[in-house]
Amino acid sequence: MKIDGGISGAGAGGLAAIGESARQLEDAGYAGAWTAETSHDPFLPHMLAAEHTDRIELGTSIAVAFARNPMLLANLGHDLQRYTNGRFILGLGTQIKPHITKRFSMEWSHPAARMREMISAVRAIWSTWNEGTKLDFRGDFYRHTLMTPFFDPGPNDCGPPKVFLAAVGPLMSEVAGEACDGLICHAFSTERYLREVTIPAVERGLEKSGRTLADFEFVGPSFVVTGETEEAMARAATGVRQQIAFYGSTPAYRPVLEVHGWGDLQADLNRMSKQGEWEAMGELIDDEILSTFAVVGEQDAIAQGFRDRYGDCIDRLSFYSTGSEAGPDFWEPIVADLAS
Repeated sequence: MKIDGGISGAGAGGLAAIGESARQLEDAGYAGAWTAETSHDPFLPHMLAAEHTDRIELGTSIAVAFARNPMLLANLGHDLQRYTNGRFILGLGTQIKPHITKRFSMEWSHPAARMREMISAVRAIWSTWNEGTKLDFRGDFYRHTLMTPFFDPGPNDCGPPKVFLAAVGPLMSEVAGEACDGLICHAFSTERYLREVTIPAVERGLEKSGRTLADFEFVGPSFVVTGETEEAMARAATGVRQQIAFYGSTPAYRPVLEVHGWGDLQADLNRMSKQGEWEAMGELIDDEILSTFAVVGEQDAIAQGFRDRYGDCIDRLSFYSTGSEAGPDFWEPIVADLAS
């Protein structure tokens, strides 16, 4: 199992911290380093990360696809794949409608169909640059029919980057199987939901594209509660409970709860979120729910906990340990155990 980490330093740490963060992950044995599109651009840090690393894969988890168009994504993926010497992963996600329309002022409609077409358009552009095929992509949402030599960067010696897609629902998971190289499971997922809903949907998509699970990577769910003391574990549990509650308040994620018979919880969390009761929401996440979404245990139990749940179906994993006070030295033996 590949173990990935997150690149830090894009905020208060400044630019120098980005390269150091990536280098530390590589030195510690991580297989990949991801950036997220939250309060900073997810692509720019990889320019610095590439300069300070040699082996580790670098990717976005995630970049908001619908905030951009296929040509922009094609350019970013092409250039970062070249600059990282073939180590870049273009990880995309949809975000939700209010963010696309109100934060990015972009169009939202038919997200699964739009995402499938967007990725197909990106691949068509890469084919033009790498193989010299005429650019003639005409879809329902995107049209790309002009590529003059002045704007053609030419073939990429490293080929096109891998494309991963974040998905929760079965329609988007099927798109991942049909059009992508991997799926980034949302942390708000469970082993049961993964096995009963996500993997079968991916397999349907893979069948459409003439591929199998052997051609595909799963980035696994990764909530974890651990710590060096009972008090530290309790604080970590509080942080993860609140994060689970935050995600659980989103209507689009209700099907995950419904698989376990907890669908009514979503309505309660949604109502409380609208009233700003963020801390109280976490109190609704009892021990059963917490241990269903998160691997909970002391340091020496974490690796086996993940292996027992996902060892036969997850290819790579990154830890979602919000609220944890554990430092890099604490995680090092866990990473080494899982990666062995």
